[in-house]
Amino acid sequence: MRLPFTPAQFFDVFARYNAAIWPAQIMAYVLGIAALALAWRGDRRAGRLVAVVLAAFWAMAGAGYHLGFFRAINPVALPAGVLFLGEALLLLLAGVVRDGLRFRARRDATSALGLAFAAYALAVYPALNAAAGHAFMASPAFGVAPCPVTIFTFGMLLLAERPVPAWLLAIPFLWSLLGVSAAIQLRVPADYGLAVAGVLGTTVIVARDRRSRRGPAAS
Repeated sequence: MRLPFTPAQFFDVFARYNAAIWPAQIMAYVLGIAALALAWRGDRRAGRLVAVVLAAFWAMAGAGYHLGFFRAINPVALPAGVLFLGEALLLLLAGVVRDGLRFRARRDATSALGLAFAAYALAVYPALNAAAGHAFMASPAFGVAPCPVTIFTFGMLLLAERPVPAWLLAIPFLWSLLGVSAAIQLRVPADYGLAVAGVLGTTVIVARDRRSRRGPAAS
């Protein structure tokens, strides 16, 4: 599908968006690192706080980026923004209202993958953008832009102790698939990691949670 905007227009939107919300990017990094630190605790309060942080990221990307800026050059930004706001509400529902999310980093392959995705969103993603010639203030930033937010979310959900509701995975998985085509056309190699996080992350989470549900029945 051909995009209705050029790469230059795409990065210009990010330049204007990042300038308008500065220094929200710094706060996003603080919150992201705090969410990872909370994942080592694994208690109820920590689970709620992590859910709130993730919800804030999705709300910012939805309302701030999609609806506030990207909609000017892309009509698809309107439904995308609504979906991102919907995911923010779902995270609050799952993690705060239902109190159903707990996060704990363990010494296993699933946690290692989750931490790798989180590190990718926090550090590798901006490094790849810089290597591709995109300045930090004119490219997708952690915690405030859709793709790094989605990658980080998969990373955190891989650290979940309890089964993750399927409806919480649907929107991030859909966005991970939609973002691949745009990444190729816009020449954003950092976003290739979005497809890996979406497909691999969803597969591992579903398989882990299926084993978890079978465990008590088998014992």
